[in-house]
Amino acid sequence: MFLFVVLCAGILLGSSTAASIQSRLSSFAGEYGSGGGTAFSFSSEQVYGPITGLRVRENANYIIGLQFRYGNTWGTYYGHTSGLILEILLRPGESITQVSGKTASYVNELIFVTSHGRIFRFGQPSGNCFNDFPLYNNTVLRYVSGRYSSVIHSIGFHWGHQ
Repeated sequence: MFLFVVLCAGILLGSSTAASIQSRLSSFAGEYGSGGGTAFSFSSEQVYGPITGLRVRENANYIIGLQFRYGNTWGTYYGHTSGLILEILLRPGESITQVSGKTASYVNELIFVTSHGRIFRFGQPSGNCFNDFPLYNNTVLRYVSGRYSSVIHSIGFHWGHQ
């Protein structure tokens, strides 16, 4: 009987440990683009909830600024303050599930794909291609990091559970 209790306890502990590990699964493939500029990260803004919107500022050649909305709160804006700014609001329950784009010396193009099949394209289609998506099932874009000055020099995507 004692052995049975020990085995059951081990199975339960193993199950809760596996669930705990599953809830922490995240992935990051690195940054796309060049170095230079000042580092930025939206990691601390996740506390306001999931990504619910984004603003991308572009000029004739590059992505020059980024801002994300978490829950009902717009986070910090990183980048240059001139140029065309475009705003996208996600639908309830919608998440970003893939980001593609092109880079050269800077980030030239960003393409966001959502869980509802919507595609949002910003910038100019020139440079080297990249395609980033989560490594684990049931994970989505949690935050973005990179480097910026008057343009976005590089960008990386951090994936995790909603």
